Amino acid sequence: MKTKINRRGFIKRIIIGAISLEAIYIVFDLMRSKSKTKENKNLFNAGKVASFENNTMYPFSSAKLYISVLEDGGMLALSVICTHLGCIIRLDDSGFHCPCHASSFDKYGEVKSPPATRALDFFSMEIVNGELMIDIENPIRRKKFEKSQLTFA
Repeated sequence: MKTKINRRGFIKRIIIGAISLEAIYIVFDLMRSKSKTKENKNLFNAGKVASFENNTMYPFSSAKLYISVLEDGGMLALSVICTHLGCIIRLDDSGFHCPCHASSFDKYGEVKSPPATRALDFFSMEIVNGELMIDIENPIRRKKFEKSQLTFA
């Protein structure tokens, strides 16, 4: 029993085949790009962990962050962007200050004086081969400081 394929059936099969191949290509391309994104996180190398002293603040203007190293050696990477209206904060002897609207923040990034209503955003950090690596692409929004936000060497 031979079945004859007419022109309409042939064209229909060609179109369905092409659509199927395109769908398979799209699925594989999406899977490949997700795995590349996970591997190629934009991490900022802040330097050797051993070079950071306790109870000190370190500015990194190129990465738009400050690293606050606390008394116990815990490190916190804080964004330089004020949570009130997005101005760039400055560091002085008493902590962080927003020059636009006078908000101030302590070494943990918590609000000392308003109009800012929440703590400074922070960045996740990891230590790789003795180097402090910071994920500067994904600031983490927070209401207040928590000990779990610290990274220890």
